[in-house]
Amino acid sequence: MRPLHMALMLGICLLWAGNIIAIKESVTAVPPLASVALRYAIMLPVCLPFVQWVAGLPADGRPPPRMALVLGSGLLLGGSFGLGALSFHLATSVSALAIAGQLGVPFSLLLAVAFAGERIQWRRTLGIVLSFAGVAILVFDPRVFDERLALLLTVLAAFLWAASTLLLRRATGIHVLNLMGWQALASLPLLVLASMVVEPGALARLPAMPLSALGWIVYSGLMSSLVGHAGMAWMLQRYPVSTITPLTLPTPLLAIVLATLWYRTPVTLPMLLGAAVTLTGVAIIALRTARKGAA
Repeated sequence: MRPLHMALMLGICLLWAGNIIAIKESVTAVPPLASVALRYAIMLPVCLPFVQWVAGLPADGRPPPRMALVLGSGLLLGGSFGLGALSFHLATSVSALAIAGQLGVPFSLLLAVAFAGERIQWRRTLGIVLSFAGVAILVFDPRVFDERLALLLTVLAAFLWAASTLLLRRATGIHVLNLMGWQALASLPLLVLASMVVEPGALARLPAMPLSALGWIVYSGLMSSLVGHAGMAWMLQRYPVSTITPLTLPTPLLAIVLATLWYRTPVTLPMLLGAAVTLTGVAIIALRTARKGAA
């Protein structure tokens, strides 16, 4: 891989890792559902020029409803972001949420086994067990135990994210900005309605938000989501998944380090052990899945 492309991958990992701080800062200043709705509203104008109807492609003699898959994935992803924002709003131990959020990887594999006929052997099974065991270890940290509701919301958000990716696996060949545009169009009404019900008056107060909060939301919407995912799509057009996947694995570790340094949260033995076990399991799943895809 060319050094410039390696630098691009490192930049993408840093953008995604820094998003954990952006989310926490956003939901501290702005009600969580309103902040996610604004994030999508910022993304949408950039994506709109690329939005077009997603036609079906022949498969088994029938055109699959790819548009339904895209809209369904968008709704699930909006729900995932909403639950994630709520969890960050409730929590002080952001590093623990960064670890629990990695359960999206084993959830994706389990859903693929259940609904897509994926077959796994003992290595990826071990990865699944380690991923969940590491998050379970976090509960032994007293700081995390007191925030178990936030941890549970993060786990549910990871499950919805995994369900969204399962739908997208059946709707391939879509431009990343077209996909994100439809996801925003599908999720934005749901998030606006949820905010109006759960956070009365939150949307009306958005114009008075601090500029720093707006900056963090812009970072999440434009830098982490659009630039990060567009850059990843560009890289995947040039290198196989088996080459790119290992380069994304530092992202959760960077997120944990950045969150710990930014918020000066104490690093406890359960958190270190839980992070090590979970990230080991996620790495096993990601690497073995990428190798299988290359084969």
